[in-house]
Amino acid sequence: MTESPRTPLPMATTDCSCCAPAADTPAPAGRQSADPTGTSAGTATYQVEGMTCEHCVGSVAEAVSALDGADDVRVELVAGGASPVTVTGPASAGAVQAAIEAAGYRVLTH
Repeated sequence: MTESPRTPLPMATTDCSCCAPAADTPAPAGRQSADPTGTSAGTATYQVEGMTCEHCVGSVAEAVSALDGADDVRVELVAGGASPVTVTGPASAGAVQAAIEAAGYRVLTH
């Protein structure tokens, strides 16, 4: 059997921050969502830029789920656009934003 050379995923060359090789420059700084859409039930939705694949979704969900007070995290992928990330629980907006930025993505302002 002949090994075929591995080719990078298409998103690896199109700014997918989770699949692209690590760059020498830090990830772009995020902007805090001054007023994430939230309800009185402890649910807030953040618009997140930079996710392009299911691996990106997993990276963000894992980072936010690790926070104290993030009881449930749901991500709806909008490849190339702003993906809604909905967090249920008492986690602070600042902690959620920091987790998303640490994973390499930006929280958009409204």
